[in-house]
Amino acid sequence: MTLSRLLVPGAVAIGLMVAHANPTGMWSPTVQQVSNESPALPVDEAMKTIHLSPGYRLELVASEPMVVDPVVIDWDPDGRLWVVEMPGYMNDIQATNELAPVGRVVVLEDTDDDGKMDKRTVFGDGLVLARALKVLDHGVLVGEPPNLWLMRDTNGDLKADAKELVTDQYGRRQANVEHNANTLLWAMDNWIYTSEVDVFLRLKNGKFEVRKTLARGQWGATQDDAGRVYRNTNPSALHVDLVPTLYFSRHPSLRRTRGSHEFLGATDELNTVWPLRPTPAVNRGYQAGVLRPDGTLSAFTAASAPTVYRGDRLPAELYGNVFVVEPAGNLVSRIIVRDDGTTLRGQKAYEKGEFIASTDERFRPVNLSSAPDGTLYVVDMYRGIIQHRGYITEYLRDQIVSRKLEQPIHRGRIYRVVHQTTKRDRKPSLSKASATTLVNTLSHPNGWWRDTAQRLLVERGDKSAVPALTRLARTASQPRTRLHALWALDGMDALDAATVTTALADSSRDVRVSGLRLSERWLRDPQHPIRTAVLKLISDADWAVREQLGATLGELPKGSKEDAIATYLEAHAVDPIAMDAALSGIAGSEVALLERLMPHSDETPQRSTAITMIAATIVADGEDASVQTLFDRAAHGKRPAWQRAAILKGAEVSLLGATAPGSPSGRGRGVTSADAPCPTCPGGRAGPGGAPAFAEAGERGAAENAAAGRGRGRGGSSGPALKLTHEPALGALAAQDTGELGKRAAALLARMEWPGKPGATTPATPLTPAEQARFNTGREIYQNVCTACHQPDGRGREKLAPTLVGSDLALGPAEIPIRILINGKEGPFGLMPPLGVALNDEQIAAVLTYIRREWGQTGTAVAPETVKQIRPLTSDRTRPWTNDELARIGGNR
Repeated sequence: MTLSRLLVPGAVAIGLMVAHANPTGMWSPTVQQVSNESPALPVDEAMKTIHLSPGYRLELVASEPMVVDPVVIDWDPDGRLWVVEMPGYMNDIQATNELAPVGRVVVLEDTDDDGKMDKRTVFGDGLVLARALKVLDHGVLVGEPPNLWLMRDTNGDLKADAKELVTDQYGRRQANVEHNANTLLWAMDNWIYTSEVDVFLRLKNGKFEVRKTLARGQWGATQDDAGRVYRNTNPSALHVDLVPTLYFSRHPSLRRTRGSHEFLGATDELNTVWPLRPTPAVNRGYQAGVLRPDGTLSAFTAASAPTVYRGDRLPAELYGNVFVVEPAGNLVSRIIVRDDGTTLRGQKAYEKGEFIASTDERFRPVNLSSAPDGTLYVVDMYRGIIQHRGYITEYLRDQIVSRKLEQPIHRGRIYRVVHQTTKRDRKPSLSKASATTLVNTLSHPNGWWRDTAQRLLVERGDKSAVPALTRLARTASQPRTRLHALWALDGMDALDAATVTTALADSSRDVRVSGLRLSERWLRDPQHPIRTAVLKLISDADWAVREQLGATLGELPKGSKEDAIATYLEAHAVDPIAMDAALSGIAGSEVALLERLMPHSDETPQRSTAITMIAATIVADGEDASVQTLFDRAAHGKRPAWQRAAILKGAEVSLLGATAPGSPSGRGRGVTSADAPCPTCPGGRAGPGGAPAFAEAGERGAAENAAAGRGRGRGGSSGPALKLTHEPALGALAAQDTGELGKRAAALLARMEWPGKPGATTPATPLTPAEQARFNTGREIYQNVCTACHQPDGRGREKLAPTLVGSDLALGPAEIPIRILINGKEGPFGLMPPLGVALNDEQIAAVLTYIRREWGQTGTAVAPETVKQIRPLTSDRTRPWTNDELARIGGNR
């Protein structure tokens, strides 16, 4: 029988599903034939469409009506399953009643221990698009941007009767549903980490301490046994904080933040996906390369919910692997993370296959959990539409309508991954466990049990556990147990310097790394002996220890840190992660550090790199005295040429977008490692189930900091890239040197301004107070709605979003960009989505005023009255504008 006779009417696939197994467990399933129709299936039928790596299968844990529209799950200490339900998300293609307070947190229980949930209790409701959850001893944290709530059950009926606001800075009220705060990961260091938002928090003395950090990731976060935090972006499968991101927030003018949100792929192979069915209903399916010739999605477009499997009831080969969902491709991917001797690297587990894949288009895995019973749980939102209204292209709209994907909704399934050898663990009962039991649980083989025991010890603060914890921290046989004990002591404010000094000499590099972080409170004492133990690690053979040391040295007091960091950079500056970690701690000491490196006349790669990156940081900061001192050094004719060239290179990195040492070629402006495509760019990439999406691409450096209002002489409504009080010494260098250095100095001078500079540009007309207020409002809207694609510095992303800096359309007659925002625009970068419904006249005027006056631009402000005049003229338009149409409008003006 021929293949064509096997295909059902309307089929869009090219072959039959065949699973090829080999002795190593690898498998490579081929694409399965499917109908063009994608009807909603009952759960028993839907499960037949889901295929797993050989030896594994799914068990049903819950389905509708027991659970509806699930997006996030968590567990309490007794193994009850907590679920955030998001029934307000995309009830239809118009997102009708999206902001209705219909979200819920529910508790599911398996009362007869048969593995299937049979009892449902609504803990809290009336929520608007809530998307984050953490069950604590103190209550239940629920993320409902911009609010983070602590909800408590005070009478034991599993229903919230108290609600306290922890912070109103958890995301943004105006943000698109795909671009907002999510995630509440209580990590090993006792901080609760977030994604897509610049705050994190911890519980101290019964109160939550909320601190600023740099926004990282997009949807979800997880940790490994060493406490490293992993996140991802929709098109970029896996990133890790090799150095905790908090360190990089110490310095507002860093040009890079290598080591924070570091991409784990050596190549784009990590981002390749292998669906089991054709996937035509993806947002950019019309663009070349998004779909393969067989109709399947070629690369991640909605990667989310990275989860390190740390359980003990699946085969050991899975332990430490990271699982990532791809709801647009109806699959769950498995990534093996290894240490290659220089860093961590991720590799797909199967050459041309996925751990889980379905032929049901409505299978939408949006969350995962390494569970108390030792297995892996999969949350399936089960629906046709996964892309939010604001980013649905005309192509995807046609797919949704023609293939009837809009309805039905309000379904959901939760599955358990088991192996043929699996025997589920017993239910935990830790809510009433004694301190002794909790300390013993830190040695449990399942990471969930260890994490929960540590958290409960910290929350309860029972000091009777301190002696046992101290013994474990020093002598436990497993490094992971020593780590949990160390951080439990830290969380209880019971850690002593002797225990940390022991950790600094531990045989495990992960313990030494934590020892460095934990030593920092004593480093501020110039006489404390722990400093000797810390400085000894400059020669440590392990890359992870060296990179953390670079960050830790920044906690030394000013006046002594400079010598230590200079010695460190002399040895390790060619490692860009070590370089950036060290620079994060030198705010205010840049020139002093530079002076310690300049006396060396012999060039080494470490010295050249260090001088370049210090110079880049000084210029990015824009502080006049430091910049002038820097350029004095570059212009000094008796200084070695390599030093002068290194300084100019640093200035070029900051002012001209040159590639920084150790950065991938061609990626300037600080965006280097894992400069991934925009996850939810207009016409682009979907966040799962209303899950927040964010164009975090690794280290955004100065662009990120400028958007946060940091740095002097940059951003706002200022003109040139760098304002100085007088002409720098580079002027003399440009005039007197006819060689390469003079030419480079001249190019830099063009990006500076000082009083009396010949040919200086005419300053922009000052904004009125009302226009300045509009500009300030526009900045907030831009950060909420536009940065994911156009970037904080307005320069866009190659092939995905055009630059707004110098843009004829953005800076032209106001009626043109107004039309673009109201109706959208199609062009070589794909679709700019229409925002006319999402933004009112005042908001459109505000964000355009901001764009036209930020990044040194001098365009006129836009008035709400102008938007009000244009809006009726576009009311009957159903498609986005094209370049030709906009050109005709401009020409007919």
